[in-house]
Amino acid sequence: MIRDPQTLQALLDAVERFVRERLVPAEAQVAETDEIPDDIVREMKALGLFGLTVPEEFGGLGVTMEEEVMVMLAMGQTSPCFRSLFGTTVGIGSQGILLDGTEAQKKKYLPLLATGELIASFALTEPDAGSDAASLRTTAIREGEHYIVNGTKRFITNAPHAGIFTLMARTDPQDKGAGGVSAFIVEANTPGISIGRKDRKMGQRGAHTADVIFENCKVPAGQLIGGREGQGFKTAMKVLEKGRIHIAAICVGVAERMLRDALNYAIERKQFGQPIAEFQLVQAMLADSQAEIYAARCMVIDAARRRDEGRNVSTEASCCKLFASEMCGRVADRAVQIFGGAGYIADYGIERFYRDVRLFRLYEGTTQIQQIVIARNLVREAMR
Repeated sequence: MIRDPQTLQALLDAVERFVRERLVPAEAQVAETDEIPDDIVREMKALGLFGLTVPEEFGGLGVTMEEEVMVMLAMGQTSPCFRSLFGTTVGIGSQGILLDGTEAQKKKYLPLLATGELIASFALTEPDAGSDAASLRTTAIREGEHYIVNGTKRFITNAPHAGIFTLMARTDPQDKGAGGVSAFIVEANTPGISIGRKDRKMGQRGAHTADVIFENCKVPAGQLIGGREGQGFKTAMKVLEKGRIHIAAICVGVAERMLRDALNYAIERKQFGQPIAEFQLVQAMLADSQAEIYAARCMVIDAARRRDEGRNVSTEASCCKLFASEMCGRVADRAVQIFGGAGYIADYGIERFYRDVRLFRLYEGTTQIQQIVIARNLVREAMR
């Protein structure tokens, strides 16, 4: 649902110019230093990128799902680490508060998230628990007006920079399933929280992940999202469903960038007296990439529109995440192949994208988890 085409186009124009003039030129520097320059972060905040999905009443832009997708397609034209910096705040870090938080929680935190004053992280994954709720071991035990939190969260995006964590913890140790999990807003300066060293990753330098360790961390009862225990996993699933469409849009944008780079190289690179773009086997790789990108783009926009209409898009969101992330990996592989030996050399940049996009098939639900979600939804629907 695009509410005002002119306003959206102005936002897209600003984002595209920012990507083209500020982010693309900074890609190599960020890859080398593993840090996004402070002036770029300030410009992101000024553009309103941290408040994309926060309602206007709380100081954000309040974009619809379709509008968010269009912005992510534009952000995908550069290294995905830039999107990652504000993406957790826009998505999984803040959406739990927006969807299920109390009015007091929304009024306290959403305005600070919208300006980027606070960066939010989503603390679900653990050393022995990712998609399996029954394995979640972090506990939050009620003692008077507080919960005592103990446990370790792993691979938490933006943990070194976070001001708050949307935390999933088990409030009912007797309930080993999803019903025993609750969601909390935990401020990063709460005593008992420590952040592990930054993870050394295959790609996406500049986007930082780390362990978050809770040791007898005393969290006020008022920080329980929605004020109700046992709703945490339901909140997480709603948040991840939206996030999967968001990630799928980024996959499409990055794939478009990689195909464009490969096409330009194929036109410029000559072998046997002609551009390699004239060779039919190279053309086949270009054509297959374009067809798959187009299919993924159509899927993402369709799913976004369905969600804006208020429809259940659990299946569609998982289809988007599965297809777009796998597509992005195939496009990356073809792009390296088109570059040939140059594709393996860091100076050309395509090998960096090859490493960066591998993560898309893993986080916010692996490809295999998407397959399970889709199949279970199909079976459930057929047995009604």
